[in-house]
Order: sequence, then structure tokens, then C-alpha cells
Amino acid sequence: MKLSNGKNILITGGAGFIGSNMVEKLAENNRITVVDNLSNVDERYISKYLNKKDFRFLKADISSLHERSDLTDVDVVVHLAANSDVRNGSNGPEVDFQNNVVGTFNLLEYMRKNDVGEILFASSSTLYGEAAVLPTPENYGPYMPISSYGASKMAGEGFITSYSHYYGIRGTIFRFANIVGKNSTHGVIFDFIRKLQKNPEEPEILGDGTQRKSYMHVQDCVGSMIHVHEKSAKTDIINLGNRETTSVTKIAHTVAERMGLPKVKFRYTGGIDGRGWAGDVKVAQLDVNKLFSTGWTNKYDSDGSVDVAVAETLKQMGWRK
Repeated sequence: MKLSNGKNILITGGAGFIGSNMVEKLAENNRITVVDNLSNVDERYISKYLNKKDFRFLKADISSLHERSDLTDVDVVVHLAANSDVRNGSNGPEVDFQNNVVGTFNLLEYMRKNDVGEILFASSSTLYGEAAVLPTPENYGPYMPISSYGASKMAGEGFITSYSHYYGIRGTIFRFANIVGKNSTHGVIFDFIRKLQKNPEEPEILGDGTQRKSYMHVQDCVGSMIHVHEKSAKTDIINLGNRETTSVTKIAHTVAERMGLPKVKFRYTGGIDGRGWAGDVKVAQLDVNKLFSTGWTNKYDSDGSVDVAVAETLKQMGWRK
């Protein structure tokens, strides 16, 4: 199904970081319904659409959608709603279970009952855990996530593939690298900016700073999701990211330089085996050959994604040197 021509598209989590960028990408030629409980952010990133004719916003939890009778005209779901606070998973894993597992299950029940035939799902590279193969391909296994967030995404994938088999729902499952860019409200870049605002002399870096992961700009993320889904004809799984990785220390120095603080001295906490927190995957690098084989090309590599995202985030936060 083409997602750029007169479709009724339901975007869960559409007021948030990736969701608002997806709205911007799809709103011009489609009828968009955003469902968001606003637990992560208010309506600021979608406010310009609220009075548009072909845009509808529902402040609601995805767990309740299967009980609604006013969402019967949806062609495709873009499922981005989730608890994305990976760091605090060890303090309350039930949050990931309720929001990410039960929420996804009830969303699929809504789709089944209303004959919605397609879903794009934001999964995560965290389900691979500490993979023995780097870069990690989609067929790597067994999955052994080390966080409740990764476990919840693994469960979500399983329910989507089972509903695909049971009821013919086509799911395109995207395993995200670390996504960065405008409209972000948390994450490593956001955290470093806040730390440098509070302490420009000796801010801390969680872990030993050698943690490295693949970073992808949000515009490449939403663009590739649409591109891949339109080219796919069956339920499939695909990694989204870049071939390169970027270290935490590199990100910290990029933020400092963009803020006009090139000589700042960072203090490392050491962490657990050099990790930032319990459940943090120290090295994550995805095999993205399958993505690029579809004809898609990212605009930014990993370091470039970080640099552009830092500039965008500082601008949105009103930072002036």
C-alpha cells in the first residue's frame, strides 16, 4: 500500500518524538488520526495540525482502542507508542509490560475487529541483547534482551507475526538503532545538553564512555519506514540504522563543541562493566544491508546524524552561545 496518497492512517504515539516527525511526513496527502496519551510530551509538536480538516487527535491510551467504536475507517496503523525509558526499566519493568506488550496486543485486537490490514511497528535493536555477531543481522539468534524494554519489543514482534498468520494482518517490523533529531524529549543528546547547562565545568558521562551504538537521524528513520513498507508485500523484519557507530564520548564532545564549550572536562562514572546503567547494551551495531538493498539511502551517517540532531535540539531548546 502506498502511504502517500489519500489513505486513512492511524499513528500511535503521534505527538511524540518519532511520531510527530511521521505526522509531518504523511499529513500532506493523507487523513491522519493521532492517538497519544501525552505521557511523554504535550501537543506542541503537532499543534499546527490540530485545526486541519484531514487531521484528528485523540488523547487516549492505545490499550483502550479495541473498545472504541469511532475508529472504523483506518487503512493502516503506524505503531510508535511505547514507554521508551530504557534506563528505568529495572526500577519498574511492569511499565514496559503494560505499555508495550499489553498495549500492542490490544492495538492488534482493535485491528482484527475493525479489519485493519497493515501495521508498521517500531521495534528495537535492544531485543538482540549483547549480540555475539556485529554488525547484527535480522536473522541473528537466539534473542536474549537484557532490559525489560527489549523484552517488551520482542513480545510485540511475536504478537504481530502471530496475528499476521492468524488474521492476514501484514506487519513491517523495524528494529531501530538509536534515533536522534528534532522534537526529541529525552535521550543521550538531550541529557548531555541538560548536564552542560547545569555544570559546564565537569559534567558526568555515565559508564566509561566507550559505549558505542549506531545512530540514525529521525528523518532517515521515518522516510525509510515508509519506503520499505511500500515495497514490501509480506510481513517482514528489517534493521534501521547506519553502518557506522558513534561513542558516548564522541557525542558528549559534539554537544560541548556545539554549545561553545570545546575544553570541557568530562567525569566518567565507570558504571557496571563500563555500561551507563543496568540493562544498557554497551555495543550495538546493526547489519543494514537488507535496508539498503531496497534502494534506500540514508542522508546522514552515524556521526552526521548526531551532529545534526545536536544542532536541532539546541535550537528547539532556545540555546544561545
